[in-house]
Amino acid sequence: MKLELKKGVDILSGLGGIKSMADAEKLFALKLDKSNLEKLSRIKNEEALFKIANSIAMLQPDSVWINSASASDIGYVREMAVRNNEEFNLKLKDHTCHFDLPEDQGRMVDQTFYIVNEGEDVSVLAKKMMRGEAHDYMKNVMSGMMKGKTLLVSFWNRGPVGAKAAIPAIMITDSFYVVHSGNILYPAVYANFDEEVKRAGLFFFNTHAAGNFKSEEIPKARIFMDRSWFTTYSMYCTYAGNTLLLKKGNHRFAVDLCTYYREEDQLSEHMFITGLTGPGGRKTFFAGAAPSGCGKTTTAMVGTDFIGDDLAQIWIEKDGTIRAVNPETGVFGIVQDVNQEGDPLLMKCLRGEKPTEVIWSNVLIDDNGVPHWTGHGETMPDHGKNYLGAWTPDKKDTAGKPVAPSNANARITLSCSAIDNYNQKMGADSAGCPISVITYSGRDSDTMPPVWVAKTPDGGVVIGASILSAATATEVGAKGVNRQPWANAPFTPGPLADYMAAQFKFFNSSKIKRKPVMAGLNYFLTHGARGGEPGDKKLLGEKRDVKAWLTWLEYRAHGEVEAIDTPIGFIPKYEDLKKIFKETIDKDYGRELYDKQFSFYMDNIIGRIELQKEAYSREKDCPKRIFEVYEQQKKGLEALKARYGSIVKPDQLSAGV
Repeated sequence: MKLELKKGVDILSGLGGIKSMADAEKLFALKLDKSNLEKLSRIKNEEALFKIANSIAMLQPDSVWINSASASDIGYVREMAVRNNEEFNLKLKDHTCHFDLPEDQGRMVDQTFYIVNEGEDVSVLAKKMMRGEAHDYMKNVMSGMMKGKTLLVSFWNRGPVGAKAAIPAIMITDSFYVVHSGNILYPAVYANFDEEVKRAGLFFFNTHAAGNFKSEEIPKARIFMDRSWFTTYSMYCTYAGNTLLLKKGNHRFAVDLCTYYREEDQLSEHMFITGLTGPGGRKTFFAGAAPSGCGKTTTAMVGTDFIGDDLAQIWIEKDGTIRAVNPETGVFGIVQDVNQEGDPLLMKCLRGEKPTEVIWSNVLIDDNGVPHWTGHGETMPDHGKNYLGAWTPDKKDTAGKPVAPSNANARITLSCSAIDNYNQKMGADSAGCPISVITYSGRDSDTMPPVWVAKTPDGGVVIGASILSAATATEVGAKGVNRQPWANAPFTPGPLADYMAAQFKFFNSSKIKRKPVMAGLNYFLTHGARGGEPGDKKLLGEKRDVKAWLTWLEYRAHGEVEAIDTPIGFIPKYEDLKKIFKETIDKDYGRELYDKQFSFYMDNIIGRIELQKEAYSREKDCPKRIFEVYEQQKKGLEALKARYGSIVKPDQLSAGV
């Protein structure tokens, strides 16, 4: 069954019990003081007011505070986050740190559920709970969780106000840290909320209750996403990926909306947006998907016109261009391995060269109030404190393994506007950025080349569908190597077949006047996999190479470089890359390295195709087109293997069969 909106009982209304505006107004008068009643009076949308009232009735706080996003309200939130011990001040002005519980360091995949109705399909990668069971769980566990606390109401927009694909949202929480984070990460929409709801036709609603910050409460933690009512519920957790629900919670709702109700018009993607300045000062904008830990933020920051590092709302404009906005105004990024070599612009903010507000989470703090993290390329202190307590280099966990200074999923939260290459004008423009290049990246040590371009939109969709990645600490409990279709599969509520069909429809739409370049990126080939010592995990490339790969794609988007035609798509010619590497990063790019990076290891690539075919064959109603593309690629690869053997070099690929 396809998704049906507003089907089944709205759990929030059922548990809150507020049925009339008169009852809502009585509750507001009881829980809000004069100042907050006045602020709430700006909101006229009755559906929103009912949801706020039912949240108050369900959670039973002592008081309610409305975030108007005024300067005084923003300052109050910062102050209260520290006063309530959710954050503490660091050495640098406006830098604070937040520690989560040891068990709450990433997305709780095993405790996250879609609330579904009878017969409703969800992704095979997701967990679900029937509506009645979820209702009972929240009634028994979440009801009354804010007794003795203040319920905080914020109004944020997922995108610039007025943008075609932007969606307004309400966030209910008892955590000032969550509000502090949201004030950095999202455009305020309090003053425009009613108008934005009218334009978008809907809004998302989110409720979070932190609990008492005790490890013994973690088994009760749940993150529920009610697809039919576009409402999320989160309890007994504080990690922002589980609590700041406008992010990956509402992203899931936006994916549903685009897949089932805005086909061939909009996409909601787990993508960065960045621009690159080409010859003559032209601006070429990229949108790129990559799972966490696969170079996504680094790629975004390489651009001359950074827009966003995580999410993109994409649509086809009336003029036939593909356009995109970042639903966020800030970065909630993994800090591990961020250093001067690969991330100089971020480091300016993190080390105070450029003063800005930063929230750190789950890093090591030394005795001077300075944060440290794994991979920062600096001297680590002899002692400090992290989310586990006091730390020294010889500290071991209960299993006797060394404890890293920071969690692998430790984060930084800061405004995009703090980063030197952020294009403030384009980032806030409701018209969005014109997208000319779409990229898909994975973490692949032994198979795909650093860059290749699809021959057709269908081939581009298949690149996105074929992403693989090593598991990272982003998801609690994840292990090994994971399939990561479009880097969006963890956030795709419905069957992947439905999402894939929407991708084929969008990129093949006759409304698009100029098809984008659709490419694969892979920064993680190792020496051991390309003729070096077996097991040698040293990368063949460097972080700075990213700019060269993007520059080649920029040239390709404007028809200024030729390419080698292979069964999986087009790859660069050596002479073009040699020139690009020298001009962009002043690096001598040798032929030997080129041959290692762009030789095809046929058994690996064919094996990858077979893995994907087998996986998608288990997906009900999967579009036939993906199997046709895989089969076409496999036949071409097998013909090359028959002629040249299991390892085919670029000059042999150029010669073809």
